[in-house]
Amino acid sequence: MFTAWKSDLHLATLTTTTRHSTLCALYGRMLLIVLTFALCPPLRATSWDKKQRELSLQKLVRHLQAGADQWLQTLVQGVAHLWPFLTRACAAAERLVLKALRKRRTSAQRLRDSLGPQLDIFEPALALAA
Repeated sequence: MFTAWKSDLHLATLTTTTRHSTLCALYGRMLLIVLTFALCPPLRATSWDKKQRELSLQKLVRHLQAGADQWLQTLVQGVAHLWPFLTRACAAAERLVLKALRKRRTSAQRLRDSLGPQLDIFEPALALAA
């Protein structure tokens, strides 16, 4: 998990020079980690259920970073505006953060096909793998 944070979220590359700016950048990235890994499981399950496609963690991170100013504005406006904003952000993410279509079947799809009638026993594990 830490390797994903370090490489995908650029946790190890801080270009700040002062103590306060370094802490600000570090806290911002850690907030992005919390937000990403809080939204990732439900978005992953929804994208698989609706479109049979996998979620891209890198695309999700870029999507959340691109809307950082909107997140801040919504938080400043108050808690009442947070739920509608989060709903819109997740709906947009469902469309924008899917992995590209593949010609060959994914490992999760091949595993699901090979299990056949035993699928109901392994469904929770397969949902995590998807």
